[in-house]
Amino acid sequence: MIPIKGRVPTRLAVANAVGSIAYGVKDNGFSTFLLLFYNQVLGMEARLVSFALLVALVFDGFLDPVIGHLSDSTRTRWGRRLPWLYLAGVPLGVAWYVLWTPSGTPSFLVLVASAVIVRGLVACVEVPSNALVPEITRDYDERTRLVRYRYLFGWAGGLLMLMLAYQVFLPADMLGTTGYRNFGLTGAILITGTVLLSALFQHRYVAVPPPPRAAGEHKRLGSAFSDIRECVTHPAFVVLLVAIALGYISQGITFSISNYLYLYVWRFSPLAFQLYPWLLFASVVGAFLFVGPLQRRWGKRGVAIGSGLVGMALWVLPLTLRNYVIPPGSGVAGATLALLFAFILASNMASVIAMISISSMVPDVVEASEEQTGRRSEGTFTAGGLFASKCATGIGIFATGLILEYAGMPGKATPGSVAPQIIDRLTMTYAVILLVLAIVQATVLRRFPISRDDHIARLAALDAAARADPDATGAHP
Repeated sequence: MIPIKGRVPTRLAVANAVGSIAYGVKDNGFSTFLLLFYNQVLGMEARLVSFALLVALVFDGFLDPVIGHLSDSTRTRWGRRLPWLYLAGVPLGVAWYVLWTPSGTPSFLVLVASAVIVRGLVACVEVPSNALVPEITRDYDERTRLVRYRYLFGWAGGLLMLMLAYQVFLPADMLGTTGYRNFGLTGAILITGTVLLSALFQHRYVAVPPPPRAAGEHKRLGSAFSDIRECVTHPAFVVLLVAIALGYISQGITFSISNYLYLYVWRFSPLAFQLYPWLLFASVVGAFLFVGPLQRRWGKRGVAIGSGLVGMALWVLPLTLRNYVIPPGSGVAGATLALLFAFILASNMASVIAMISISSMVPDVVEASEEQTGRRSEGTFTAGGLFASKCATGIGIFATGLILEYAGMPGKATPGSVAPQIIDRLTMTYAVILLVLAIVQATVLRRFPISRDDHIARLAALDAAARADPDATGAHP
């Protein structure tokens, strides 16, 4: 029976987190390879590809809150969330494979349609899966624990695909089509398998009929948008939406521009590309281990602000000092590569800690909203966060297309042949944008109003109200 009192069993935390592998596969593909594939391999203009992905995200973004509300309203003997995971896993895998195997000349409209279908189906599994976190536990720290497991497995899925891309599918030719077809097929199998396994292994814990509808909870479908608006305009959630958007704009730019940096700026060797996914995974493991102790010392908000700024500074510094430590016209190697990897390890660890902290704040808004409305809306709040992250990632990818165009990056360029002034314009523009985004995000997060003490006091008040009037809410079985 959920919510679980005390520590959540590790096997349940892992089972919930396994589903995020699908999101990691999707996120890595969209952010790291899709722009490169359609631009440099299939020959579409970078600006056109990035705009197509942005359009797809706009359509998808409107679906997320609706899916979240429908997930909140689903009532079956298996609960509110599991049916979505069971039904959407296989179609999502098929759609993912089709995205990487376009037939004929690449088309703007076909790319938009394929991206919309993939992202919509991702929402059908990721929103319910994420919404289970505040249902499984109401504990301030246990929610962080579940979120960090989700980040660990999500990054593991994405980095597994990155490693396979660099070492198996694309090591000889990153600009050929066959490797991307195999990339799509492997990702499809991984997506479908992990979604279904996550549902199966959580089944014994969360496949319970939902509690009776809370007093005041709307039953008409026409009230859905009113409920959604009420949730997403909650002051604490508005702060998180803006912070999430800023963070994912930065991440979207970074992921989609990363291969350009490694190919044309740093000029990675094949060995460097093979080591890189392991480096990123090590940074995520570090974030997984350190985020809990850091939050116990400084709280979620303080950790999110501090680690976000540190991560940005450590990532930008090597770019700004590049011309002082690397001979012009050469790539990184030896001690210089080791130093660059050290900066990447530390900066990515700090950035992941920041995003885990922000994501773990979202479940705490559920009770703040419940206190005002008498209704628990885990799915709607989860969908709102995903909506912000998806749209922001799309904006980031679109911004990368503009940055590449502003820098004058040529299409189908050979590493080592790009003019130095183009490389300088590319790196400096990118660095300035990241700096501005990180500072604005930190300023916004300072306004988040829910601390550990606030959350504990709110839970006590809600429990007292539930005991005083058991019929007033069905949120606490």
